[in-house]
Amino acid sequence: MITFTVEDRNGEQQPIEIPEGINLNLMEVLKASDYDILATCGGMALCATCHVQVLDGLDALPSAQDAELDMLDTLPDADSDSRLACQIRVNESLEGAVFRIKGEPGFI
Repeated sequence: MITFTVEDRNGEQQPIEIPEGINLNLMEVLKASDYDILATCGGMALCATCHVQVLDGLDALPSAQDAELDMLDTLPDADSDSRLACQIRVNESLEGAVFRIKGEPGFI
């Protein structure tokens, strides 16, 4: 199992356990876990509504690619620890990481 922590917009943290080898990105896992993520573009790095802040574990993640960096540059609250959840594959690099949801709320 891969275990990481998600902090919602209210500051509440919950651990999430995902089986290894699952072929999903972090955005898909957050939506499936009933987190309020808009994800307007469906994971294409075109809308930034799945913006997360990596509170712990950023160094273990693969580097952001140009499309993700370009989209993050459009956000007023993006920082060096910002990522788009749709661009983070769920694998062992997420073990122990902590993510804070930053993107716009959806309509659950």
